[in-house]
Amino acid sequence: MTEKYLKRIIDGVKVAVVAADQNLKVSFANRAFKTLFPAQTARGCLGKLTGCAEYRKYCMDSAGCRGCALAAAFEDAFLSNREISRRIYQRVKRGGGISEITYTLTVLPIGGGLCMGTVDDALEIEIEKELQTAKSIQQRLLPAGTWAGGKRYSYMYIPCREIGGDLPDVYTVDGKACGMIADVSGKGVAAGMLSAFVKAAYDKSTPSPAQAITNLSDKFRELNLDERNYVTVAAVRIDGDSITYSMAGHNVPILLKTEGGVTRIMLNSPPVSDWFDRTNYFNDTIPYKKGDILVLLTDGVTERRGSRGEMFGVDGAIKTLSYSKTADDFIKNLEENLRKFSPTPLNDDITAVAFDL
Repeated sequence: MTEKYLKRIIDGVKVAVVAADQNLKVSFANRAFKTLFPAQTARGCLGKLTGCAEYRKYCMDSAGCRGCALAAAFEDAFLSNREISRRIYQRVKRGGGISEITYTLTVLPIGGGLCMGTVDDALEIEIEKELQTAKSIQQRLLPAGTWAGGKRYSYMYIPCREIGGDLPDVYTVDGKACGMIADVSGKGVAAGMLSAFVKAAYDKSTPSPAQAITNLSDKFRELNLDERNYVTVAAVRIDGDSITYSMAGHNVPILLKTEGGVTRIMLNSPPVSDWFDRTNYFNDTIPYKKGDILVLLTDGVTERRGSRGEMFGVDGAIKTLSYSKTADDFIKNLEENLRKFSPTPLNDDITAVAFDL
């Protein structure tokens, strides 16, 4: 009776608590621990309960576990018979993917061949879980198909953090393929929230790219954000033999492959922001021929730096486009060229959309 009562008490505390033996077989995990680590199994070894993405099937029975900080913390506590506190870096299966989490674990021998572990910074793991959820939601905001308005398209979206600030979108209005690419200020969670706003506020019912951007600007002003927040946008509508387009502060030109090479489209207006009392956005048109490729880019592509500090640049995108036969071919070539150009971690989101005309 006393043991059940104590377990009920521990189960109700806010701190994540788990008890395990020398083989990391779990005898008890409270509700807070199970909330932090929503494992596929409720019993078994500690690796299974935390969702270890490495050797959880063979937890404490594999050579790979020798380098596991989680296993080492419990092992050291058993051997020294004293409290051990460690910073744990762990790869876990979560939300259909694998993520890396960090937390502080304190392990204390409690007798009976058991040690009790408590997670001291559970909030950090909760934040990580929320980021993974937000990442999953943001992925669902991306274009879902490969055709719009009778035009085949392909795109690339690689965020530099868990949550990105770029937004590609492709849709159909009055039977015409339309595309939009936006780049919001900042990075991380704040940028992700602003990009979600752009997704919801961008008017996909109007056939006019300039009007869609104008409507977005009006809604953006209602947020009453400070001058550090802004959105650059490039928007297009593909008609039978021409492209209607509008741009708002998007400093990377739209590229159009033609018979003799590549055309750069250079219409621009200020970003969507509160910098001016009123900004006018305009449409312009350019003809195309069957077999051309239309490309929209964010500056994460052109400003990607190589090992010597040089930028990939618009020229890098043009060179890639010049020998690409289709939109999908261009996106694959661009991703490969960027990877070869710079193997270093990303410092900005990389996004591109391409249409076969």
